[in-house]
Amino acid sequence: MNMVSVALFLPIALLISGCATVTRGKSDVLEIITLPPGATVQTSNGYSCASTPCAIKMPRRSEFAVSLTREKCEPTEVNVTHKTSGSGGAALAGNILAGGIIGLGIDAATGASQELVPNPINVTMACR
Repeated sequence: MNMVSVALFLPIALLISGCATVTRGKSDVLEIITLPPGATVQTSNGYSCASTPCAIKMPRRSEFAVSLTREKCEPTEVNVTHKTSGSGGAALAGNILAGGIIGLGIDAATGASQELVPNPINVTMACR
């Protein structure tokens, strides 16, 4: 690799490595596990799965309720929110160190530096 290639490649690599949108993406996989298994899942933002355990790809910057129903069990609801994740914080620091103010803005706008909490959702349902 010649010096011109290195001079062009290195700054781009530094900028991209700090950007959570590139390294983590805008969505997260929410895992839902119930005991007993077999609950139906419906979220307040329109996602669902037919039977637990299951995983749903969700936008990282979401706040919603997860409703769990199963025959002979009490319905259960879990609230999900988001927070800045450890690796999202590292990407934030990478953006600052590499001078990536644009990357910082993109990560904030897309929610890429966020993670869903709780994740996974583990629920023991009250069944009769």
